[in-house]
Amino acid sequence: MSFKYLPNMEQLDHSMMNQVLDEVAAVDFEAFTANDVREALKKDSFNVTPRDFAALLSPVAQDFLEDIARKAQIETRKRFGNTICLYTPLYIANYCANHCIYCGFNCKNKIQRGSLTYEEIETELRSISETGLQEILLLTGEHRVKSSIEFIAEACRLARKYFTTVGIEVYPMNSDEYKILHEAGADFVSVYQETYNTENYDRLHLSGPKKVYPYRFYSQERALMGGMRGVGFGALLGLDDFRKDAFATGLHAYYVQKKYPHAEVSFSCPRLRPIVNDDTINPKDVYERQLLQVMCAYRLFMPFAGLNISTREGAKFRDNAISICATRISAGVKTGVGGHSEEEKGDAQFIISDGRSVDEIVNRVQELGLQCAMTDYVYV
Repeated sequence: MSFKYLPNMEQLDHSMMNQVLDEVAAVDFEAFTANDVREALKKDSFNVTPRDFAALLSPVAQDFLEDIARKAQIETRKRFGNTICLYTPLYIANYCANHCIYCGFNCKNKIQRGSLTYEEIETELRSISETGLQEILLLTGEHRVKSSIEFIAEACRLARKYFTTVGIEVYPMNSDEYKILHEAGADFVSVYQETYNTENYDRLHLSGPKKVYPYRFYSQERALMGGMRGVGFGALLGLDDFRKDAFATGLHAYYVQKKYPHAEVSFSCPRLRPIVNDDTINPKDVYERQLLQVMCAYRLFMPFAGLNISTREGAKFRDNAISICATRISAGVKTGVGGHSEEEKGDAQFIISDGRSVDEIVNRVQELGLQCAMTDYVYV
């Protein structure tokens, strides 16, 4: 792992990162007992400690999964009602400067690269908005030249014409750059650390700016410093010990929330998926029961946090997740560049599992006795 910052990378104090890494190194998931899990389940939502969170993630907690899920469902309905927010991602480019061996966009992977023009971006946005969605997530590969700040900012301005909420999932930036995007219309920033294991992080990220571990770690804090109202956290489950990565993700979000109480925090729980030119990439040790355990543990540890379930997972699991603990679900998803109104201009980042349209997701949510919300934020 590299701690050496590249020129022009904004540096923040490393104390939060060191605290998270120290706590993760100290936890022994095998040491937790059934009684530890029972004690964690007895606590109300404002008294669950990091140690309780670790107990809920432990192997022995699998024996209590029904109890954990039942309590997570109660907390979800208490905080979010029966409402499920819908959104869709729009990839506006797939150029990347990083060599990450698990990602379809990595710079060494021979795929069709592409970038939408401003006119094409607006056409895609208009087509998506006609489905009734009011929340959009704009994505690019991580390439500062091919997907410049100015390019992303203009995409945000265009998106604001059609959508109430605009999120971005792009390369990490400095706080002044996040401010530019916020002023252009972006509300929310998602950045995944991928894995918090520093040694494994170094092995998985062979080259590129992403190799600078601490700069990525502090992305959410810089986004909040730049004025964003919300930030998303996640680890790519299956790259390392999923329990330690989930624990680290929760701690990271927990300490950011403490430092920035006004911030809207959310989690995503992506598992590895096959990519173009390599269908062997898939999690071997993170099964659906374990994924549900992670999601429910997040809910009990941070009950007000949003919880997203993406199309990396199949329809049946996603339906179960929104019935129990998830608060956001994507619909009508394309993971190539464009593809909502015309043929995709670039290959996909990963192969999705749930290809249902917006109407199909809406109908299914209603069948489950839940209510769809096309946005969770109103500007006045």
